[in-house]
Amino acid sequence: MRSLPTLNPTDPASPAPDAIIRVRDLVVAFGERTVLKGLNLDIRRGEILGFVGPSGQGKSVLTRTLLGLVPKRSGTIEVFGEDVDRLSLAQRRVIERRWGVLFQQGALFSALTVKQNIQVPMREHLDLSERLLDEFARLKIEMVGLKPDAADKLPSELSGGMIKRAALARALALDPEVLFLDEPTSGLDPIGAGEFDELVATLQRTLGLTVFMVTHDLDSLYTACDRIAALGDGQIIAEGPIEAMLASDHPWLRSYFHGKRARSIVVPEISSREIVEGVA
Repeated sequence: MRSLPTLNPTDPASPAPDAIIRVRDLVVAFGERTVLKGLNLDIRRGEILGFVGPSGQGKSVLTRTLLGLVPKRSGTIEVFGEDVDRLSLAQRRVIERRWGVLFQQGALFSALTVKQNIQVPMREHLDLSERLLDEFARLKIEMVGLKPDAADKLPSELSGGMIKRAALARALALDPEVLFLDEPTSGLDPIGAGEFDELVATLQRTLGLTVFMVTHDLDSLYTACDRIAALGDGQIIAEGPIEAMLASDHPWLRSYFHGKRARSIVVPEISSREIVEGVA
């Protein structure tokens, strides 16, 4: 008997022992519209977790809530074992130094060069000489596969793929343990998107990163992600590796993973009873 990858949302009573971020009963609302409705999720240390769901359902809202940019109505968020609601401002800033963020479209400062963009978090959190700031920026530029001359370019002088890499370099500026990626391959051609996925996977293995990736890109889910969590109606409707998503009978998951743009992949026959019982 082999174990079946879980299809059920995170059980609040049994959090993953290796979870670096734990979300329980999270409620986020804007006025009378409730976006996240008691959401539970574990992000495990050392994994690339792909986060999917229909457009407008709250994927980016969850990311911004985890980062403290959007307030929650209720629920708990634990990061590195700490309840963020119980942290002082100073303790919160220490936590924030341990993560990096790549926002949609890169969100580079348009008036700053690539080097200066990368140095923004360094200047905010570190007391370094200009020589060291320049050296560390150069290392980050090299790390993400940009040429050295990109350092002095403005965002307007970069291609879409270069913007993504520059934004990734900025996200890595403080050597984070957790990396948040919000639609990192959107707007890239298939070759560029594939190269970016490969870069993220290589950095994750090399640096031991934990990666939370909001994405619509099926190729990213197949090639880069260790596990996938799917959002629907404000809650996690399924989570597990790609095989678990493909085996699900949930209407949206079937439409998404078996639609016209889905890949062809052989999945073992798994009955509904086996899915419920968790064995096959």
